[in-house]
Amino acid sequence: MRSLFLSLSAAALLAGCASTGGVDTTPMNPLSRYSLRVEPGLDRIALAVHEEGLSPTQMGALNDLAARYAATGMGRVRVQAPSGDDPVASRQAWAVRSALEAAGVPGQNIEVLGYDAPDPRAPVLAGFETVRAVIPNCAAEPRNMGGRFSNASSIGLGCAINANIAAQIADPRDILGARAMTPTDPGRAAIVFDKYRKGEMASAPQETLVEGAIAQAVE
Repeated sequence: MRSLFLSLSAAALLAGCASTGGVDTTPMNPLSRYSLRVEPGLDRIALAVHEEGLSPTQMGALNDLAARYAATGMGRVRVQAPSGDDPVASRQAWAVRSALEAAGVPGQNIEVLGYDAPDPRAPVLAGFETVRAVIPNCAAEPRNMGGRFSNASSIGLGCAINANIAAQIADPRDILGARAMTPTDPGRAAIVFDKYRKGEMASAPQETLVEGAIAQAVE
């Protein structure tokens, strides 16, 4: 009887370990299940074509676009003029290019193209590709906390943490890789080392705080 029980137990274990014929692609842990990812986006504005050129409102919109490109832009800024031989639309497209360059966008990062438009006086388009962090919808994750016979983490574990991290990242491009380091300031370093060698105070002077008051007020 004992040998029969052991045989049945071994058979049950083997059946439980038997392959179902498929490959289990479930991530092993929350870090891989809810890894930080980005999705592509497009930041683009449309500018009406005026005989007198760019309006002050359009100049402000282009300055804002240039600032957003410096903060989150990918690739080049594309200025697209409506197809056709309208000289005013063409002049507006090149004025947009000049305005973007004056706003700080490097000239080599701006390209002027044409696009198929139903009207030769259709708006001039200016924009660039961007990326944004993918924020998982944790509310849609199952919350089955019942008994299970596995050491795997429960579904949903770690979702809220990674969702909060994705929502707080200032520049989603950092998810793709580390940014290049800015160059050091050798001039300032040389001053500090020179003071150190002379035995002088190398740090910047600190403000003296008055008890119960602020040392300096901003005028």
